[in-house]
Amino acid sequence: MTLDKNSTEPSERAQAILRALVEYYIRDGQPVGSRTLARRAGLSLSPASIRNVMADLEELGLVAAPHTSAGRVPTAKGYRLFVDTLVKLQPLGNRELQNLQAHVLEESDDLDHQALAQRASSALSAITSLAGVVTLPRPTIMTLRQIEFLPLSDRRVLAILVVNDSDVQNRILQMERDYSVDELQRAANFLNEHYQGGELASVRSKVMDQLNGLQQSMNQHLIDAVTIAQKALDVEMARSSYVMSGQTKLMECDELSDVETLKELFEAFNQQRDLLRLLDRSIAAEGIRIFIGEESGYRILDDCSVVTSTYRVDEEVVGVLGVIGPTRMAYERVIPIVDITAKLVSAALNSRH
Repeated sequence: MTLDKNSTEPSERAQAILRALVEYYIRDGQPVGSRTLARRAGLSLSPASIRNVMADLEELGLVAAPHTSAGRVPTAKGYRLFVDTLVKLQPLGNRELQNLQAHVLEESDDLDHQALAQRASSALSAITSLAGVVTLPRPTIMTLRQIEFLPLSDRRVLAILVVNDSDVQNRILQMERDYSVDELQRAANFLNEHYQGGELASVRSKVMDQLNGLQQSMNQHLIDAVTIAQKALDVEMARSSYVMSGQTKLMECDELSDVETLKELFEAFNQQRDLLRLLDRSIAAEGIRIFIGEESGYRILDDCSVVTSTYRVDEEVVGVLGVIGPTRMAYERVIPIVDITAKLVSAALNSRH
């Protein structure tokens, strides 16, 4: 038997086989068979014994057999057990650490928050060959300076908000119908005339009150303006934004190479909303947090893993950074990189205080 008595957890021998299987699959990207494990994993077990263990791992939902292959691949549940209890983290070498420090810390005192975040996301992407993402510290007060709208295809509108002194935020809005350039210009003119200089949360509240009180007989221009504004003035989205680097590196990942999958993934990155909500879930977590496949709750990320860590100013969490890539990523290497990058960003921000 490979299960501990009265337990649904795999035994130590089964965990050793699972660890070896995951490590081989991450490295080679091919289903792993019992003969491979018997020859190369140093387990001192026969292929037949390993096959029995793998059958039990499959029954537990930790591995699966793709198509008719004799080999097995880890499932999301298998990856979860691996990263929680089995992974052997690889510390960064001196050269990698020095490169990362140079990327993040060099001249950091002269960088604003967005430039520092951009540098950190680029460093994460460069060293992991995955997409790097860093959220920006949230402003406590947001004043609407200007808003503009541009029409896109498929009933979408690009909203361009200038918040506070110079914070420019772009977001794509999915509307119920197409809007013409003239309609969008009139809506922007109305909002800029009546709400410029207002605190964003207050502006959205007033707009929502207007929308709820509108009658069919009222001016269609006003209806258009508040209908668009109630989507554009999402306060949580305005408080949160992120910079991302290396999205195109995901095109090199076999698991994500399908054109339609990439198109949907990049669209989700552009809209930001779902990914921001996912990253916000890391705010309350201490240290590293990992979302594997369907754990994210977003279908488009079912074949992806997101590895994050928080960064701090004066012991207060102000943002999250991490990487996005296929579930078949080198967790033993990626986790320490994300952890150290978060510490470096914290150090750069704290040096200014």
